[in-house]
Amino acid sequence: MEWTLSAFGDEIAPDLETQLKVLNRNGVRHLELRSVDGKDVLSLSDEDIRGIRVKLEKYGVGVSAIGSPIGKTPISEPFELTLTSFQRVLAVAKELKAPFIRIFSFYLTPEEAGFYRDEVVSRIGRLVELAEKEKIVVLHENEKEIFGDTPERCLDILRTINSPFLRATFDPANFIQVRAEPFPHAYHLLKEWIVYYHVKDALAANGQVCPAGLGDSRYPDFLREVVRKGFEGFFSIEPHLADGSQPGGGEEMFSLAVDSFRGLVSVRREVCLK
Repeated sequence: MEWTLSAFGDEIAPDLETQLKVLNRNGVRHLELRSVDGKDVLSLSDEDIRGIRVKLEKYGVGVSAIGSPIGKTPISEPFELTLTSFQRVLAVAKELKAPFIRIFSFYLTPEEAGFYRDEVVSRIGRLVELAEKEKIVVLHENEKEIFGDTPERCLDILRTINSPFLRATFDPANFIQVRAEPFPHAYHLLKEWIVYYHVKDALAANGQVCPAGLGDSRYPDFLREVVRKGFEGFFSIEPHLADGSQPGGGEEMFSLAVDSFRGLVSVRREVCLK
């Protein structure tokens, strides 16, 4: 059984060259592209993308997913703006041969969730239709303060749209931060839809992010179930371990996050982590 490491390189450093060097040093051969030189994927020009492709080839790094900001906007914002942005993200994904695009399900208050539920599902359904034409899979990420911040609402989106081109990115720490239980509750509710994992943990007491295995996500038990499910795919390191100089924690914190996850996986003899 093969699990493949990826990572948010922009948590190492803003510039891509440094990101890729550190990924190489840590044995990580894939990147979840979110931003380069302080510009998110929507702000990258065609020339920027060509330059990124050249550097990726130079360092032998592939793109596991485009970590787009699509859907991380208020539900009250006109959907036409989201559609235009998503078309751009699709073009970037095609150019960089990314199989997945990460999205969110729009900011709203818990009190508004019922009122806007159909609108959220309709919008994501439209995005999935566009992605299907390009044979790219849309990944919904659970994130606090969006419609899909709870396991139940994530499942509602996935079941209602019910498309092979919409699947789930599972982020245990984000569930903890909305006081939802990542394991066993959220995992067992969503496991048939999960094709991608974000690797970070958090403390239930205060929501503080920490390396995998040091928080309350029950990583050893959780990974045992992922093995039992026969999962093969990406685990993307997203440290969120700020050191004061770099929001994601820089190279040292990134290496700590990678080592923590490798340590958890090392006891799973069924798994080849590459």
